Amino acid sequence: MDRFSLFLLGPLALLLGFFLDLLLGDPQWMPHPVRGIGFLIREGESLLRRLLPGKERLAGTILVILVTALTFSLSAGVLLLAYGLNRWAGFAVSVIMYWQVLALRCLDIESMKVYTKAAAEDLAGARKAVSMIVGRDTADLSLEQVIKAAVETVAENLSDGVIAPLFFLALGGPPLGMLYKAVNTMDSMIGYKNSRYIDFGRTAAQLDDILNWLPARLSAWLMILGAAILGLDAKHAAQIYRRDRNKHASPNSGHPESVCAGSLGIALGGNASYGGVLHEKPVLGDALRPVTPGDIPRVIRLMYTATVLFLPIACLIRYLIGFVMS
Repeated sequence: MDRFSLFLLGPLALLLGFFLDLLLGDPQWMPHPVRGIGFLIREGESLLRRLLPGKERLAGTILVILVTALTFSLSAGVLLLAYGLNRWAGFAVSVIMYWQVLALRCLDIESMKVYTKAAAEDLAGARKAVSMIVGRDTADLSLEQVIKAAVETVAENLSDGVIAPLFFLALGGPPLGMLYKAVNTMDSMIGYKNSRYIDFGRTAAQLDDILNWLPARLSAWLMILGAAILGLDAKHAAQIYRRDRNKHASPNSGHPESVCAGSLGIALGGNASYGGVLHEKPVLGDALRPVTPGDIPRVIRLMYTATVLFLPIACLIRYLIGFVMS
């Protein structure tokens, strides 16, 4: 195999992993690394809290170091073992690992479950469906609030679940992609600003913010371009992005969410309850029209369009990294 063809294996593995995610999503019968990462986080938290009572910031920082180091080293080790057998075994394993880092299809499926219930005006069913993809309390949400929650989640997870993983997979292959996934999983499990995790989860939350800084901004501009392609209001999306992107408490979430609100002509955000505690959150965008169930498939189309726009860039980065590292 010539040198040019060898360097193409990285982008090809990324593409195949991406299409496997599109076709299969996250099959429940298949072991998934995130479940293992989640187990490691839970057991590590329990152990470190016992070993370091009263030193929650230190314990949480040690957990972050251990989980990221183990995730990266195990991923790299599996990949090296596979390539040690032969090039094609390594290629096959890398394709599977690329697939497992991505969450595009799963996000589509779960959010469309909310759409199906909301379109049928099944409020109880819509609340249950949206509870599977958001962290907020859903028992008392109105139908409009359920729809908004689903739309916000798709917009935010375009960055966290698609663009950021693609970005880190492109930069460092499956090991770096898995490391990002570990950080993002820790943030979703322990990165809360409540009495239990305000200190223990602070390092995980801060590291997640750092890793998502560039992908969140990339996602926003990809969404603006995607809005233009789809015939949505790209001009208004850019205006709302400039105005509202820094209103969110998170340094990153407001970027894709403000573009989403502007492109659809709706208002997102607002106060939400987490664990029975009301959190004041800003409103992003202008309510130029009422929110409807159809906004969920609209934001899903926007998510796919932004992803397709970034995919060739990710493949080019993967190729260039392979060339430089050779």
